[in-house]
Amino acid sequence: MSTIHQNRLANRRDFLGKLAGTAALIGISNLPLAAAPGVLNENDSPGMGLSDPDEWFKNNIKGKHRIVFDATEPKEMLTFAWPKVYLLTNKGTGTDEKDCSVVVVLRHDTVPYALGDSLWSKYKLGEMFKINDPRTSAPATRNPFWETKPDDFKVPGLGAVQIGIRDLQASGVLFCVCDVALTVYSAVAGTKFNQDGAAVKSEWVAGILPSIQPMPSGVWAVGRAQEHGCTYCFAG
Repeated sequence: MSTIHQNRLANRRDFLGKLAGTAALIGISNLPLAAAPGVLNENDSPGMGLSDPDEWFKNNIKGKHRIVFDATEPKEMLTFAWPKVYLLTNKGTGTDEKDCSVVVVLRHDTVPYALGDSLWSKYKLGEMFKINDPRTSAPATRNPFWETKPDDFKVPGLGAVQIGIRDLQASGVLFCVCDVALTVYSAVAGTKFNQDGAAVKSEWVAGILPSIQPMPSGVWAVGRAQEHGCTYCFAG
């Protein structure tokens, strides 16, 4: 066995070990990583096959005022209200939204917000991630922040606010999603629904909402955003 091949195998074992440890920390210790070699083969690493994420930052982060919202846990409407508040208060103090660069990194338990309605319904993502539909107060079977209605979200003192993903994208807000979290949770969903984890991962990637950029990892994206001048804001 060549030294290069040995190193690849060692790197893969190290990565899978770390991923399994992460899974245990977030309460999914039954993740079948060792039994599911199709999820990552010996030549893979997180983010391989993605369009150039560095170029995404270079091409899009241009505003005078720059911020990255690090979204790790679903916080109902707050995950999406904070970017809106940032834009509104900048406008109120003299900076139009076109002169702001706002990045929302969907990682850890917020990754389903990057996925379309059909995946929410098929894989019961509302139950899996404990996200309720604001219209029904039951576990969501759709992405509650995608096909929104004008009065879906109301804030005391402000009234109805337009904080759906489409609305925010129209205001220039950039969304990206963690590929590692997609890998982990699609494997979990594959086990739950007795499907191949790699096939579920491919389905989830194909179902990412328009203009949401996959990133090698969420923490990678948070770091790159800051390298491009974005102030960090923890958003759950």
